[in-house]
Amino acid sequence: MDINERIAQWENMTSADPTNDMAWFSLGTAYKDADQPEHADRSLAKAIELNPAMSRAYQLRGQILIDLGRTDEAAGVLEVGYRSAAERGDVMPQKAMGSLLEKIGKPVPEVEADKPTQAAPLPADAIVDRLTGKPGSRLPDPPLRGPIGRFIFDHYTQETWKDWIGQGTKVINEFRLDFSNEAHQKTYDDQMLEWLGFTRDEAEAYAAEHA
Repeated sequence: MDINERIAQWENMTSADPTNDMAWFSLGTAYKDADQPEHADRSLAKAIELNPAMSRAYQLRGQILIDLGRTDEAAGVLEVGYRSAAERGDVMPQKAMGSLLEKIGKPVPEVEADKPTQAAPLPADAIVDRLTGKPGSRLPDPPLRGPIGRFIFDHYTQETWKDWIGQGTKVINEFRLDFSNEAHQKTYDDQMLEWLGFTRDEAEAYAAEHA
């Protein structure tokens, strides 16, 4: 699928569901790949408006604003994103945003170290979800094989995974994906990683650390 087709597909999805934060993020990514930074900035700003916890949207928007020469605006976006990522434990986006701030000569925000919580321990079948920051039901098993499945199992609740399945169905229908096609499977997987907010590298590093 070429870049113009990708843009058209995500434009269709945002038009059909203007509240779909992930569709706006993906549209912004497609605009960036098409060298349309102004359009990318507006789409990513919409994604952040809909989902202020989307760390990678802050990171990507900050980079685009730097490329556009709007460094003061970029600093504001990156500072908010850095703090949000720190609160949520989104380590890789947090580090990337810190590096971008240093690149443009802006101070990296100080964030409080993790503090002991006074809350009661979670039940064995519960987990604090990385995407929502809220406790929920733990998945019974990793939903996929390999490092990605392990990462999802250790970081996301059944409720969030169910939400992804709904979003994934929209992706399948909009892109007319056929899972017998390896490229189509990769498209689906890429959208899943973007929606959940982690990368293959992050999952592999986590798996190696917890082997």
